[in-house]
Amino acid sequence: MGEKLLQPPSPEGPQGLAALRALSQERNILAALSALHQEMGDVFQIPLPGFNPVVIVGPEANRFVLVGERDKLLWRNDADPVVDLLHHGVLVVDGEAHDNIRKELNPSLHRRMVAGFIDTMIASTDEIIDNWEPGRTYNMLDEMRKIALLILMRTVFGINFRDRMGEMWGPILKNIAYISPGLWVVWPGVPRPGYRSARKKLDAYLFEVIARLRKGSSTGDNLLSYLVFESGMPDELIRDQLLTLLIAGHDTSTASLAWTLYLLGKYSGWMQQVVGELDKVLGHQVPSVEAVKKLAILDRVTKESLRLYPPIHLGARVAAQELAFGRYRIPAGQRVVYSIYLSHRHPDFWETPDTFDPDRFLPEKVKERPHYVYLPFGGGSRNCIGFSFAQVELPLVLARIFQRYRLQLTPAKVHSHMGATLEPRRGVFMKVEERN
Repeated sequence: MGEKLLQPPSPEGPQGLAALRALSQERNILAALSALHQEMGDVFQIPLPGFNPVVIVGPEANRFVLVGERDKLLWRNDADPVVDLLHHGVLVVDGEAHDNIRKELNPSLHRRMVAGFIDTMIASTDEIIDNWEPGRTYNMLDEMRKIALLILMRTVFGINFRDRMGEMWGPILKNIAYISPGLWVVWPGVPRPGYRSARKKLDAYLFEVIARLRKGSSTGDNLLSYLVFESGMPDELIRDQLLTLLIAGHDTSTASLAWTLYLLGKYSGWMQQVVGELDKVLGHQVPSVEAVKKLAILDRVTKESLRLYPPIHLGARVAAQELAFGRYRIPAGQRVVYSIYLSHRHPDFWETPDTFDPDRFLPEKVKERPHYVYLPFGGGSRNCIGFSFAQVELPLVLARIFQRYRLQLTPAKVHSHMGATLEPRRGVFMKVEERN
């Protein structure tokens, strides 16, 4: 007979106090989870009223969720605000429905298509940083959001969003706040006033975009045109995909860019190396895909930034049937949480895991690392659909900024905030100066 499966352990007095202490000091749920992981190991259960997920950590946990038992661990949970917002967006559907929608979206975001977005990415970056005044301090979280929104809307939607960005800025941020972890996690159904108006404004804009395109006679080579004229999707389902890409697509880029700027500002020696490499490889030439591939230091810096602050910090699933992870039983209906953030800082796989060290990504060190321990954009068949897009966008935008400006970080306390993505709060404030 096989060994009897165990119930995942729950924190006892000292372990719970360690988590509460970390939460109080860092004001961050991830800090509490890190404390529990340190005290209890790679499998534990959080015993909160209304929220008692099994948390699993590490490469085997990631493989279990993303590949091994992918079809038995369901993404969709109708009680979650993200499902309420995105309806049937590709992010929140399972099984055949997910696979069919993803097949419609994938070609427009394939690496071959992304290569054609380069000029638009550079132009959108320039359009924002052209307005920077030398000597002024800017919140790079906001500035990177502007760049990410312009790039996404122009490349994927074929829309010049600049004229509407001010109008839609508030509704976009409000809807991001709506799906961010909060009291609703432990109190499903808690009243959440103030979001309905923002939802209506964003919906009205997206349906306006769809209707305007349907009335036109010409189509562009972009995802929106494909969905409207060729996919056969009804407008409501198109809306769900557009909103999914709008929220998830720009917010991950925003956070990743802002964190990388923060780390380079904090570690000025690495900033100098990045700028020196840029000057040597690019000079005054506009960045291209081929040139950016030669920026090995910037590549390592970006990867280390994504390790420390992965935009997809936690993932949640619901077990469709009883499962076993290692020695532990996971009953049907159980919520399972896996954490890329904790895997990226797991001391069994990363030396001094909380330290910023881009040389972890030297080729010889990468070869030594097990699969599924580093996956900033997820893994398996449900990995981030914009992965290829981000691989081009992040270094390209950073290269263009550092070509044109010197940035100096303003001393201030920055902490991780678990929003829809993991973002730096209260922002990344940097003084800008033009380079000669």
